[in-house]
Amino acid sequence: MRTIDRIVIHCSATRVSSNFTEDQVKAAHLARGFRTWGYHYYIRKDGRVIPMRPIEQMGAHATGYNASSIGVCYEGGLDITGKPADTRTSAQKQSMLALLQKLMSEYKIIHLDGHRDLSPDLNDNGIVEPSEYIKMCPCFSVHDEYSSFLRDVIIHK
Repeated sequence: MRTIDRIVIHCSATRVSSNFTEDQVKAAHLARGFRTWGYHYYIRKDGRVIPMRPIEQMGAHATGYNASSIGVCYEGGLDITGKPADTRTSAQKQSMLALLQKLMSEYKIIHLDGHRDLSPDLNDNGIVEPSEYIKMCPCFSVHDEYSSFLRDVIIHK
């Protein structure tokens, strides 16, 4: 079993006005040369959590971090014009929180990041700033939204 200490949150980078099914995620990942989907979980707009890659298998979602992480992706991330935006529905937010609680109770998670937070710190100040993001995914601040939640989980372990 691999050591897991991180969850990385992604978006599918699809417009809020369109649907992007789990089958389409898999097809997109196969087209990029993956052997299957790269994420471990996918959260649809209606809040359904779709298991994808088994957790025992290393993901293919965040270069340099796959060996010790779980990849969670939500459907959306672009507004109707194609610009990055937090398009999560209430159902997606509730499902994401429940999934994070479940995963944190099962694994010793000490890092919870958005994909963009794993961009290189180009000015070496210890903070990955918006100007350093390689991509905007997941189009919301995971650290702002979940930092107190993660801190509470770590303190109580």
